[in-house]
Amino acid sequence: MTHVIAADIGGTNIRLAIVDPQGQIIAESRLQADLSRHSESSQTMAESHVIKVLAEAIKPFASRHQVSRMGMGFPGFFHGQSGLLASSPNLPLLQNFALADRLADALDLHVVVENDALCAAIGEQKYGAGQGCANLLHITLGTGIGSGLILNNWPYSGEHGMAMEFGHLCIEHHNGRLCGCGNHGCVEAYASATAVIKRFNEICQCEIPDAKSIFEQARQGHACAVTITNEAGQYLGMSIAEAVKLLDVTTITISGGLTGGWDILYPSLKCELDNNLIPPLKGKVEVLRSRLDDNAGLLGAAVIAGRG
Repeated sequence: MTHVIAADIGGTNIRLAIVDPQGQIIAESRLQADLSRHSESSQTMAESHVIKVLAEAIKPFASRHQVSRMGMGFPGFFHGQSGLLASSPNLPLLQNFALADRLADALDLHVVVENDALCAAIGEQKYGAGQGCANLLHITLGTGIGSGLILNNWPYSGEHGMAMEFGHLCIEHHNGRLCGCGNHGCVEAYASATAVIKRFNEICQCEIPDAKSIFEQARQGHACAVTITNEAGQYLGMSIAEAVKLLDVTTITISGGLTGGWDILYPSLKCELDNNLIPPLKGKVEVLRSRLDDNAGLLGAAVIAGRG
């Protein structure tokens, strides 16, 4: 594999990097771009808007570094490794959209596209805490909760590109909190950064803008902050136990902004995980914090750039 472009597409920003064959980031660029903010009312117009925004961001970077292949993590569900976007929660007009092919034409590059959380799993298995594991569940903890699954050294996305939607496992069936997906009781409504902040502001009756501040208060012994962070860890542990019982995958890696409170989250997560596992699995499940900080998705995108 020669140097490639890796792209990680977020809700409001685009990260680009040049990555060498050893997984070293040689150059990087961050741009603001909210793909969901547009006035287009048809699928054709929405597709053109997305390609235009991405091409305008990527072309100058690609020209400066003279590479021929690009891998991209994109928030949506894909049909296998085809690069065909089945749907995207934040871009509802995009249905069965040939994203990889359209981008390849616009950029004159070989383009491979995969779900962003699955890219993070690929990066973590190749270069991070999951290195050497044939089977791996990777969880991204941020504004929302995503995940990617590696089975027998191969990324698994399911029949419709929607496998391992960990953030939407139901952990409360009665009077569950409303989730952004429209259902109630999803783990994302209990253990994402958004949920932690909302819960803190409701229960503690004060406004705190970010999870980092809540973790700092918990470390200082603020009783309400300790309770909220412990709850989030417990919900994560409970959810991971359910996933492990289904998959029999015993290496779990976690990345994202909420891992900044790992020292606060992990003890309650581990305790609840052990309490909810079936006896043959107790003591066999490792939950590891990512070693790649926020670069797991970029490095996974670099890996898939060599596909095909």
